[in-house]
Amino acid sequence: MLLLIIAVPAAFWLGGTGLERAVMIAVVALALVVELINAAIEAVVDRISLENHALAKRAKDIGSAAVMVSLANAAAVWLVILLSR
Repeated sequence: MLLLIIAVPAAFWLGGTGLERAVMIAVVALALVVELINAAIEAVVDRISLENHALAKRAKDIGSAAVMVSLANAAAVWLVILLSR
């Protein structure tokens, strides 16, 4: 959430066109959405059982990987836009 609070004003300041600003905000918002989905997956897995299970670990690891990919995507989009000037 802190990243979104910082990124929205930064996008308005650094984005050249309206489309660039929208994309810069959208990729950060997407990362927040993926993080929320990951948190929901972890809560459901923990609700079902607190025991260590290979599939529970796999579900949590895949959710964390999805968050990392979405953050890498956001960073790549921001870099492409900022370096294209």
